[in-house]
Amino acid sequence: MKNSMKMMAIAFASSILLTSCYSYTSVVGSGAQGNSETTEWNHYVIYGLAPVGVSDSKAMAGGAENYSVTTKQTFVNGLISAITFGIYTPTTTTVTK
Repeated sequence: MKNSMKMMAIAFASSILLTSCYSYTSVVGSGAQGNSETTEWNHYVIYGLAPVGVSDSKAMAGGAENYSVTTKQTFVNGLISAITFGIYTPTTTTVTK
């Protein structure tokens, strides 16, 4: 019993320490031509399964034809997700034009 509890504690600690933040980038047109950035949060619930409020990257680009969209889970996003036990799971979208 004692050994299994110790193994469960090690597995739990490893799962928290070995997680990583994800990131993906989409290039529209020729990609970003400058360094002007617009950032917004996306709001999800239940480990990201149900979107509550998702940013519109086309609107964030402001009519630009060439831009890059990066969506990632930052440290702060992950921290908030961990504090709420995954009930609220935000991500961050950045549009660079």
